[in-house]
Amino acid sequence: SDLFNAGIRPAINVGLSVSRVGSAAQTKVMKSVSGRLKGEMSQYRELQAFAQFGTSDLDASTRRQLERGQRATELLKQPQFAPLSMSEEVVVLFALSNGMMDDIEVSRIQPFEAEIRKFLASNHPDLLNDIAERGVLDDDLSTRIRSVIETFKQTVPF
Repeated sequence: SDLFNAGIRPAINVGLSVSRVGSAAQTKVMKSVSGRLKGEMSQYRELQAFAQFGTSDLDASTRRQLERGQRATELLKQPQFAPLSMSEEVVVLFALSNGMMDDIEVSRIQPFEAEIRKFLASNHPDLLNDIAERGVLDDDLSTRIRSVIETFKQTVPF
């Protein structure tokens, strides 16, 4: 209920959640960008509980891990009736898992996601189509996604 009250819906505790289907239901491209997310979120929740007692003694690596967990939590919050396409999810999770959101304030993560989705739809629908059609994150697609995210970040200040 703490997760639900924090606006995290569906409120799934990744440390306790058990799924019979799991990643078998995911496309290969989604597995590529979200593969580490469950473990990272579980570690984040553990660190977050530990950090309640004070963050002044934490090393830089632990602080970065906590900050990335906060960004991931914000990114995973989804307003009701506002689904993302699989291709949009791939791009934003790629940005998260490759540290491309590490320089964005936690409070700006949701606006960042909304703006990059608009940017993709108006400027790079071909990329979204290629992600959906290929279904695999190869080097070419990774390079293109990275380039589009970098261009977006230079164009739209966050």
